[in-house]
Amino acid sequence: MTGRHIVYHIPVCPFSQRLEILLALRGQQDAVEFRVVDITKPRDPELLAKTRGTTALPVLETRDGRILKESLVILRYLDEALEGPMLRRSDPLEHAIESMLIAREGPFTMAGYLFVMNQDRARRGEHLDNLLALYRDINDFLTDRNPKGTYLFEDFGLAEAVFAPMFKRFWFLDYYEDFELPRGTDYERVRIWRDACMAHPSTHQVTEEQIVKLYYDYALGAGNGALPEGRNVSSFVFEPSWQSRPMPPKDKYAGSATDRDLGLVA
Repeated sequence: MTGRHIVYHIPVCPFSQRLEILLALRGQQDAVEFRVVDITKPRDPELLAKTRGTTALPVLETRDGRILKESLVILRYLDEALEGPMLRRSDPLEHAIESMLIAREGPFTMAGYLFVMNQDRARRGEHLDNLLALYRDINDFLTDRNPKGTYLFEDFGLAEAVFAPMFKRFWFLDYYEDFELPRGTDYERVRIWRDACMAHPSTHQVTEEQIVKLYYDYALGAGNGALPEGRNVSSFVFEPSWQSRPMPPKDKYAGSATDRDLGLVA
């Protein structure tokens, strides 16, 4: 089989970063060609034809032109399709256990995004409680399965590749909501896991500054390239680059800064 798989993606997208982590761990970065999609503009008709009208990213086009959607599906496909040892656990029981942990990612991610996008200051405590309950559940799972370890098993694996990008996106909660994981036994094991996932060299595709700047519009309740009221330029635009922009204001409940204040226009 010749050629490479193609992934259509948003560079800062956590669901795409999972694939980048997998490729880094497998030493197979050249097996996939990443093609950037600008979510601040309408989708290319050719790409929409490939995806049968859906706009969610990432999307993988296989070497023979078939289309796969959903990041976990793509992640598992690449893990099995690429040459070399798979990232997933080879033992059936251990794979079932890591799948049980991965199943917790959806509610965890949703809680974090709903928290950062919340615009009602009075509901902040409700969102905080929801997220902390999910952290405690993961803490309990890890304590039960590997109480003295760092990862779910002995090494960084499939579950870590799934959660690490979300832990890094939650930098936006640290910045815009002053979030801090509490101390104590209810969070001790998940803190060890989270910190190890974030520190692993395979996960360094993004930085905290990048996440905070690009996700500013999410903090104002406008996701996926949508514009907050009174703004004309998305925080997700490629130019001017995020490196050249000032840090956004931390108080998301005070309303949006202007495009000029955010360094989005000259």
